[in-house]
Amino acid sequence: MGKTFTRQEITDRLRGTIAEGKPIIGAGSSCGLIAKCAELGGADFIVVYSTGKSRLMGLPTTRAGDNNGLTLEMAPEILWVAKDTPVLGGCEANDPFRMDHERLLKLFLDAGFHGIIPFPTVAMWEHYRQARDKVGLGFEREVDLVRLAHEWDVFTMVYAHHPEDAKALVEAGADLVCAHAGPTTGGLTGYRYDDPVEAACAGVQAIIEAARSVRSDVICVAHGGPFATPQDTLQLYRMTDTQGFIGASTVERIPVERAVKAVVEEYKQIPMGK
Repeated sequence: MGKTFTRQEITDRLRGTIAEGKPIIGAGSSCGLIAKCAELGGADFIVVYSTGKSRLMGLPTTRAGDNNGLTLEMAPEILWVAKDTPVLGGCEANDPFRMDHERLLKLFLDAGFHGIIPFPTVAMWEHYRQARDKVGLGFEREVDLVRLAHEWDVFTMVYAHHPEDAKALVEAGADLVCAHAGPTTGGLTGYRYDDPVEAACAGVQAIIEAARSVRSDVICVAHGGPFATPQDTLQLYRMTDTQGFIGASTVERIPVERAVKAVVEEYKQIPMGK
């Protein structure tokens, strides 16, 4: 296993990146190879999502069953190769098989994760969220999980889909807020995004401003929507106050699709000998 990281060490690492004038980059990694390459590329931290399994299966990003179970299973493979990079685990707060948050958080810490993100989140699907909120298995439990992690001095990253969500999560103690611009477009299985980039940037900025209205020094980054390549983030940085970007499909799916397709095409173009 690589080194361990405390909440303070992760925070100091990210603030160091900001001080250097560079974007914070988080890399979604659902297998050891992706995590290893992300670390070599200089990722500030790695995020392990259960939904990443669907991406590696050639499917659009989607829930993949026992989300916490899948994420915990990936931990040894990824922690073994990520020698000097913090690794955060996607921890579903409404797991029907692991309802006790203290036991759930302990599972993730015992597995070796250095921090968590409440994910999958009910905020990804508005109608589903409304239904779950009515029975006490919705967004509030995600806020409670963040609050518990903060009390335990565990680093927490959160996705915020709405400004009011960002406020609640920062009040609970979130260390890093990622303004979610919607499902990622691009590649072979990307989602369709019809709104202009300016609209996505406006939504990201509103979430950032809401988060900082609670705590002015909270670290804020962005993810998803029309930002599918490194070049796409240029406009994001120009039009918002984001301090970096989290890539999931844009790190572990789209680049792999392009690279494998290109190398096979290149092999096919090599002329045969006698």
